[in-house]
Amino acid sequence: MASMTIRDLDDRLKQRLRIQAAHNNRSMEEEARAILKAGLSGEASNSRSLYKSIRARIESVGGLEISIGPREPIRDVEIE
Repeated sequence: MASMTIRDLDDRLKQRLRIQAAHNNRSMEEEARAILKAGLSGEASNSRSLYKSIRARIESVGGLEISIGPREPIRDVEIE
């Protein structure tokens, strides 16, 4: 296994890493490995909800208005 040293890490970023690691019951080193693995394997894109992804895409082009048609009463269906 290879090892790596990260220098000049912003204090706020280190604090966020420490908190995220604690939330996931991992050490900072384990959390950094998990983040790198997810980021390089494409898993990071799944961290945002589908709603937020769609909203971000729509808002970037000025939004979208959707009209919802009128509701109709439920039909009675006879079961034979």
